[in-house]
Amino acid sequence: MDVPDFFSEAALALHEQPTTEKTVELITQYAQIAAGSDEAGIMLVHSRARVETAASSSDRVIRSHDLQYELDEGPCLDALETGASFLVPDVETDARWVKWGPAVAELGIHSAMSVLLETRERRYGSLNLYSDAPGAFDGNDLATAQIFARHASIALANAHQEQGLLVAIDARKVIGQAQGILMERFDIDPDRSFEVLRRYSQNHNQKLHTVATWVVENRHRSVHEFPGDIGGVQTV
Repeated sequence: MDVPDFFSEAALALHEQPTTEKTVELITQYAQIAAGSDEAGIMLVHSRARVETAASSSDRVIRSHDLQYELDEGPCLDALETGASFLVPDVETDARWVKWGPAVAELGIHSAMSVLLETRERRYGSLNLYSDAPGAFDGNDLATAQIFARHASIALANAHQEQGLLVAIDARKVIGQAQGILMERFDIDPDRSFEVLRRYSQNHNQKLHTVATWVVENRHRSVHEFPGDIGGVQTV
């Protein structure tokens, strides 16, 4: 493998992916090549209480992650908690994870590496690499995984940003459509139509996008079928 060419190709391919889901799937594929691993998986952090397997090369990778949640120990969780990278030459004999190691060895996984996926602004999760043989990874492999993880983290950040922008654009479009419907139905101006949506959103603890979506999806209903009454204007 020509290392510079590989990283260039991987970086370009990752940046071309249209969604976060596609990006993490491709990260696992390229990570296996970069580290020469048998398996790869990604844990993504959504909140303090929610970490999930976002991509995996097989069901046993998912199970190896699930075992960490169940046993509350493992290199992937420690990477997320401490910000460090972990090299595990032999999972079965590693004293750091006395419950997880033997359990994951029963799956046929015998060595592992976990490195962070993060930028300066955000920690996204961990990239986790596995091998069927003990002693499959060394310090050079860990360094390669860390370099690849930096490229992958940037691609993941871009995918999150682009997907967030698309969601925001879609939300604005839906809100605009809902405003047009209310303007036509109730003979009100744009400012008043937006105020109707905003006040209902606040009063009923619903997102503005959710309220606007209901209006658009129910635009063929009669005026009297629009529930609620805000400022003298019946709407959702």
